Amino acid sequence: MAAQIVEIRDGATGSSARVLVSLGFNCFSWRPRLAEGPREMLWATPGFERGDERPSGSGIPLLFPFPGRIRGARYEFGGRPFQLEPGDAFGNAIHGFVFKRPWRVVEQTAARVVGEFQAAKDDPALLDRWPSDFLIRVSYEVRGSELQSEVYYANTGEGSLPCGFATHAYFRLPLAESGRAADTLVTVPAGAWWELVEELVPTGRVLPLVAGEDLSGGLLLGEHTFNTVFTKLQADANGRIGTSLRNLATGRELSQTFDDVFTQCVVYTPDHREAICMEPYTCVPDAIRLSAAGHATGLQVLRPGEHFSTKLAIRVA
Repeated sequence: MAAQIVEIRDGATGSSARVLVSLGFNCFSWRPRLAEGPREMLWATPGFERGDERPSGSGIPLLFPFPGRIRGARYEFGGRPFQLEPGDAFGNAIHGFVFKRPWRVVEQTAARVVGEFQAAKDDPALLDRWPSDFLIRVSYEVRGSELQSEVYYANTGEGSLPCGFATHAYFRLPLAESGRAADTLVTVPAGAWWELVEELVPTGRVLPLVAGEDLSGGLLLGEHTFNTVFTKLQADANGRIGTSLRNLATGRELSQTFDDVFTQCVVYTPDHREAICMEPYTCVPDAIRLSAAGHATGLQVLRPGEHFSTKLAIRVA
């Protein structure tokens, strides 16, 4: 299949974004116009738009109906066992279904594009792997130095729909030409983190933050590495949660805000150190298993016909 790419542009400023509709509706390029001109703020591997690179390793992968890993690629829901496709080195299922499948454009203007994926319509084989049919609709809009996104998903089937959503943005480092990646101050307003086993799935234990892992007051990235599920996120008076990256040498700051329905935030540093991922999750990875064991996970269970919507925004200043 030939790559389907949509470019959107803010006519007032020239800021732009590109979305790979044919691979997960992935916004893999966002170039806000800054003082020195347009600058790429997302990281993607060369050739990503050709579809020959890992679909979860570039841009902004959209993770649904489950974010993160499901241990052993197996789970049980409503008394029924389900088998998924292993997607990592440990044999776990990872990041849902929609990040690696073609979407459809359902609305487009110069500065905004809306994409949609429905299991029954776009890949009916998924109905054997998940308890109910689902639809997800996501928009991207470029507005000045901000990239705005609206997310809607619904249970379009006849059974209960367990679900969670996340974004997996790769923010390019350094934030400015004259800065260094190591000089980035990383802030996530979290109060704890989930213990992970070697296979990178949570044990169920929520632990207090320790030195070198506490991002609540800002931590200089330096040589730190992360693949950490932070929790107990603190929202502001408007119910919004904010994470940020700030280059101390230049003062440039990239902020990401989202609703408090996102109960977790995964921070991940790729080995290449050219980006950092700040990933708001509505639920913890492997949430179906952990919820059945009595843990508070953020897992949503939508009844037939029930839907949910939320908003995210990324801004650079």
